[in-house]
Amino acid sequence: MGKRQSADSLLHEGGEGISDHLELLADMSQDFAASRDIEKTLMRAIERITRHVGAAGGALFLLDEAGETLTCQACVGATEITGLTLRSDEGIVGRCVRENAAEIVRDVAADPSFQKSVDERTGFTTRSILCAPMSVKDQRIGAIELVNKLGGDGLFAESDLHLLQSLSASAALAVLNARMAEALVEQERMRRELELAAEIQRSLLPESRPGTYPVHGVNVPARTVSGDFYDFFPAGDGRICFNLGDVSGKGMNAALLMAKTASLYRCLGKTEHSPGRLLGRINEEICETATRGMFVTMVGGIYDPASGLVRLANAGHEPALHHAAGGGFRALPANAPPLGIAPLAEGEDGVPEIELWLDGGVLYVFTDGVTEGSVEDGSPLGVEGMKALIEENVSLPASERLQAVVGRLLREEEALHDDLTILAIDDADPAARRSPGAGGGERILEFAFPSQADQLKKVRGKVRDSARLCGFGADAAQDIVLAVDEACQNVIRHAYGGSPEGEIVLEIRRAGGDLVVLLRDFAESTDVTTVKPRDLDDLRPGGLGTHFMTEVMDRVEFLSPPEGGGNLLRMVKRIA
Repeated sequence: MGKRQSADSLLHEGGEGISDHLELLADMSQDFAASRDIEKTLMRAIERITRHVGAAGGALFLLDEAGETLTCQACVGATEITGLTLRSDEGIVGRCVRENAAEIVRDVAADPSFQKSVDERTGFTTRSILCAPMSVKDQRIGAIELVNKLGGDGLFAESDLHLLQSLSASAALAVLNARMAEALVEQERMRRELELAAEIQRSLLPESRPGTYPVHGVNVPARTVSGDFYDFFPAGDGRICFNLGDVSGKGMNAALLMAKTASLYRCLGKTEHSPGRLLGRINEEICETATRGMFVTMVGGIYDPASGLVRLANAGHEPALHHAAGGGFRALPANAPPLGIAPLAEGEDGVPEIELWLDGGVLYVFTDGVTEGSVEDGSPLGVEGMKALIEENVSLPASERLQAVVGRLLREEEALHDDLTILAIDDADPAARRSPGAGGGERILEFAFPSQADQLKKVRGKVRDSARLCGFGADAAQDIVLAVDEACQNVIRHAYGGSPEGEIVLEIRRAGGDLVVLLRDFAESTDVTTVKPRDLDDLRPGGLGTHFMTEVMDRVEFLSPPEGGGNLLRMVKRIA
């Protein structure tokens, strides 16, 4: 049975070989301090130790982070066992590490812990073993094992054990220092990568606009990078596209998906002005490529400053809040699941949309980090708390109002638990929107629809109901329906050239004794002097719609193009 020893010092009987031992220890320490390649240094160390002690072979084992396995990192001698893995409680080397004690086993055949399988596999015959743990204080790192003393009686001496303990301690400290240095380098690399990712994310956010601009946003990341995002940009026809979203999860994966989703929305939103169809296209892409289990809750919309109309699509996100100009809030909940959960059902044309006329109010879109963020007493702000903050700061410009809400959740002594992101669409001055002759009176109908002929059936039904509501009989109401239908067809065919990607906004008002129809498109502005009814004697097919509209309605006129371009048609019918 082997005899176990603990190291006391490098000294041994008579001081024989002390200078050689100290020289080896000094050389190894210098190697460990100067080397940048710990693996090569450990290999050189085991070669020196094996040769100096006079062993037939040597191996250096490292313990994994979980403390469950020992792997041969370097070896020298008659057998090659580099990469050999043992359980941490297996063999003499496992016992050495487990008990953190050096030992000499002079007859391995008599030791039940000896693993014969290695000899059986390599053909080498192990007679004796010298083993010392590699540890720093209580931190176990591995062990160095020498086999079969050469020369003499073939047995390891106590002086060999003392020397190996000293060399093992030096090697352990070197490995620990190398690991710490590697961890510091990795931390620094990750820090720089996160800072670069954060910089890229910040570049994806829109630039701040003047206080008079109708859309403003704030994003405060809880960590270096954020899974929240928002954006707004002009659609090219006077309207403003906007979005806000929250990616599931944290860290780099969420940040990458956030960057991808935000970029897709801005890129596709330049030509696709239907927020529902746009979210549908993004959903297809995320379902195909996103990491399993990740998804995005997102709100997309388009706002028309000329009319105050917002078209909104919500895919699994927090309900948006409309704060009316006269006070009071209206929640606009999600009408579809988050993006990336599942492809749209066959036949679905994107995420369902809703229409909202702001009428001088403000639309707020935000992430759950705002409502779940804690105030001074530790309780969550909640939706009601957010409403209260909005009302308290209603006299401030929208950009300052958002800062007031976010500022309530920021404290130097307490880190954020989640990102804070909030967006405001402020319909601040509806009175200046139109010239006095454009509208006014009581709004009866507001309806926006794509420039597609199959939408006209819905238009006709809505116009008929509005005309009857204003007091027109069935025949007169049908005439108004036909006039509006003809005007819509003209927009689809001529203004948009048959493209189904355009948008038309229909508004019907009752102003005094008149029914006023406003029809707006966002196509290239038309020279109104060229729009004239054709002579009735000209019997060519088509082209008589303008003449019919002027016969049915009391007044038909094109108004000056709205801000941002497009065309605005106004038709008036006297209510009998």
